[in-house]
Amino acid sequence: MKIARHAQILKLISQYDIETQEELAQRLEETGFAVTQATVSRDIRQLKLTKVPRENGGFRYAVLQNTAPEMGARYVRVLKEAFVSGDVARNILVVKTVSGMAMAAAKVLDELSWQEIVGCIAGDDVIMCVTRDDDAALLILERLKKILDHVDTEEP
Repeated sequence: MKIARHAQILKLISQYDIETQEELAQRLEETGFAVTQATVSRDIRQLKLTKVPRENGGFRYAVLQNTAPEMGARYVRVLKEAFVSGDVARNILVVKTVSGMAMAAAKVLDELSWQEIVGCIAGDDVIMCVTRDDDAALLILERLKKILDHVDTEEP
């Protein structure tokens, strides 16, 4: 039952922008899985789901690709600890970080597998991310800011 429920959760979060545990529980019940909030919470932890920004605002559950257990929260912490500022020059996003943190933050950006990022190069305190176009650079900067703003107010 648990394996089937986990498979259904992964299917649902890929089909819908699910923002809350209550919404996920409701969608599960609509597909025949009777669940409690505690079960949904446990499933979210076991599947290593995290909240990521939606393009139109708000957040949704997603699976971070290529991550070990608890890596999603670690990625967010690295970004929060590293990020100083960001700026855009056409299709290049320049992220300034705390000294010594650029490589770690660039690795996080690579691991997020955002389709808009072609690649990142990091120095000691600066990351240069090349994006597919000018709009993508702005989008990525906004996503980063939303993640960081969200972290300040609650867990992702």
